[in-house]
Amino acid sequence: MSLVTDFIGMRCKLVTYGPRVAAVLLALGVGGCAWTGGSDGLSYTSDRGVENQTYPANYRSELLALLRTYLNDPTGVREAGISEPAQKEVGGRRRYVVCVRFNARSGAGRYTGVKERAGMYIDGRLDRIIEETEDLCKGVTYAPFPEMEKLTR
Repeated sequence: MSLVTDFIGMRCKLVTYGPRVAAVLLALGVGGCAWTGGSDGLSYTSDRGVENQTYPANYRSELLALLRTYLNDPTGVREAGISEPAQKEVGGRRRYVVCVRFNARSGAGRYTGVKERAGMYIDGRLDRIIEETEDLCKGVTYAPFPEMEKLTR
């Protein structure tokens, strides 16, 4: 009989601790969502935050590798052009930016018209593609980019 009493007592303790445990877990969950981890945005490379950025020596090949996965259909790209890397202000920091212009096919196989994108480089490595390029690519000179027109899946 004492075994049954202990089991009932243990069950009562679990029931009374339940709301407290749930409150603590909820607070930890909300706190985890609010913490940004000290990062000011999505970045795939470590950012030392220095003004003196390394020139992206392999900017063409890195950009091609990313665009192969970025585009719905990388085959048959037309009117591809690329700019030389230039240091620009992005998010309050100096970064090397490469502008690229192209006319690619949609998932349905139709050409969507010429689009302009910018590749941002941190410490000489491609970090991301920027779709809003009004200020970044304004007035750049594009050279033909035949490597992009020859992309395959």
